[in-house]
Amino acid sequence: MTLLPYVADRAVVADAAKLIAEFGDDAGFEAAARADQSRGIGNHVHFCRWRQIERLILVMTADRSFGTVH
Repeated sequence: MTLLPYVADRAVVADAAKLIAEFGDDAGFEAAARADQSRGIGNHVHFCRWRQIERLILVMTADRSFGTVH
């Protein structure tokens, strides 16, 4: 069973799409770097948000479908 990332709101999807457009294949690395930066300054809320965006980028850029396809 594939675990899909949690999507809190549409802003998470928009940020993931923006990173993909701006960084291409390195978008996941950029999201991870932003998460690490947030953790470094003690912002656990943004740390968790960027980690979720990192996971969402993996799903959005995958070559196959996940979950139920209608």
